[in-house]
Amino acid sequence: MTGLPASYFSPGNSFVEFLGRLEPGSAGAAVGARASHGAHATQPGAQADQPPAATTIVALKYKDGLIMAGDRRATIGHQIASREIEKVYPADSMTAIGLAGVAGLALQLVRLFQLELEHYEKIEGVGLSLSGKANRLAAIIRSQLDMAMKGLAVVPLLGGWDGAAPRLYAFDVTGGSYEERDYAAVGSGAVFAKGSLKKLRKPAAGPRAAIRTALTALNDAADDDAATAGVDQARDIYPVVARVDASGYRRVPDADLARALQAPGRAGGASS
Repeated sequence: MTGLPASYFSPGNSFVEFLGRLEPGSAGAAVGARASHGAHATQPGAQADQPPAATTIVALKYKDGLIMAGDRRATIGHQIASREIEKVYPADSMTAIGLAGVAGLALQLVRLFQLELEHYEKIEGVGLSLSGKANRLAAIIRSQLDMAMKGLAVVPLLGGWDGAAPRLYAFDVTGGSYEERDYAAVGSGAVFAKGSLKKLRKPAAGPRAAIRTALTALNDAADDDAATAGVDQARDIYPVVARVDASGYRRVPDADLARALQAPGRAGGASS
């Protein structure tokens, strides 16, 4: 009667599923194609067969919340494509998402996930639980498995406040979702960052100590992984660091990051 396709009137609350009914493949292959095209456009003369890759993301819980941090470097092969890319974003007011992998595709995935959460809340009248958000994100990743098998993979971390406590989820390229107890890291520098987090993290630490631990982990990863950048004080470039607690998502200002690094004692020490 309205002239709209039947897909507009099919029941369901998933925006990704709606896209799939409206235009099969649009939620996966088309998004990936747009992201890959956009990534190449930024670096026309540098190894055009490879899109920029973004690494590394770390996350850890502290006494009353969660810190997620991402370095600012993107690479194309052995070249630095960007020193100021952002890899950590708010999924909604209570949730942070960080992404490692193909940079252009990662940005598209963030936008799609944000829209998915907003669409669900408008349809249902209530937001998803954090475990529900993790399941939604896993479904989006799974829908792009064909892109991952072609080397265009994105691997996220998801963390946020879930009623009374922070929760943290890691994923794999097949859409597997795994809740992490204390900390997690993804990207090419993840193995080095995890070693640092394991040694320095203190469960009873406050937010400043947790921020210092996250920055130290990125610096340790940068020592051994050329694709990861730590704190670039010469250029005044700091990682993107998000704090999520009962008050919601907040990006930590660079001035606060500088103060956290200057605080006395080892990273992860006394709470502050």
